[in-house]
Amino acid sequence: MKAAKYSLLSFFVDCHGVTGWTVFKEVRIAEPVILPVVLSRQEVAAVLGAVREPRIGVCLDLIYHCGLRVGEAVAVQVRDLHESHSPNPRLHVRQGKGGHDRYVPMSPRMVERLRQWWRQHQHPDWLFPGPGIGWRERGYTVLQAIAKATTHLSVSAVRNTFRLAGAQSGINATATPHTLRHSYATHLLEEGVSLRQISQYLGHASLDTTVIYTHLTSVSEARTRSALDTLDRQIHAR
Repeated sequence: MKAAKYSLLSFFVDCHGVTGWTVFKEVRIAEPVILPVVLSRQEVAAVLGAVREPRIGVCLDLIYHCGLRVGEAVAVQVRDLHESHSPNPRLHVRQGKGGHDRYVPMSPRMVERLRQWWRQHQHPDWLFPGPGIGWRERGYTVLQAIAKATTHLSVSAVRNTFRLAGAQSGINATATPHTLRHSYATHLLEEGVSLRQISQYLGHASLDTTVIYTHLTSVSEARTRSALDTLDRQIHAR
């Protein structure tokens, strides 16, 4: 439909010089709604367990734990861990999609894993420093390299490691690090967290974007089937 629209636009406007028509601006082509890939909790555990690089393993763990985009996760700074010593720690996600900041809750267990990782490199700024290139040639270990890093871990490093871990763990071959974000939203919904809260945690501009996850939760489907069975029994009890 898009190809037809722009072919007609080119034919009449570019080839025949038609002016004053607004039809091409008014015609809207509906985008298809494609359900994202979602991993089960067992599959999430399997793929995270297959990651051998601690710096990327912790980063992927944080992506799933907070529903982050990959670019948001690698850019987390030490100062972004708010109230880390309180019972209700939060992560400050800076400049997410659309340039918006947001806060995402974390469990104390996740905070402790982040602390343990930071203690290994103790970079003053980045939680996930990038070692850069050529660090082996300079005789550094990876921890020494990231301690001297001038920027954060690269998105490509996270994606490549996830791809290898995914192949090893046998999960859906089309899964990417972003799949962990989809899985986070679906699993929270299964645990009873409200759709509006999940939308805020994900940084969605509209609740309509988050509604798609209601189609992906097996727990909700099971509850629906149970409710339908109850209704059916009541209706046909006579």
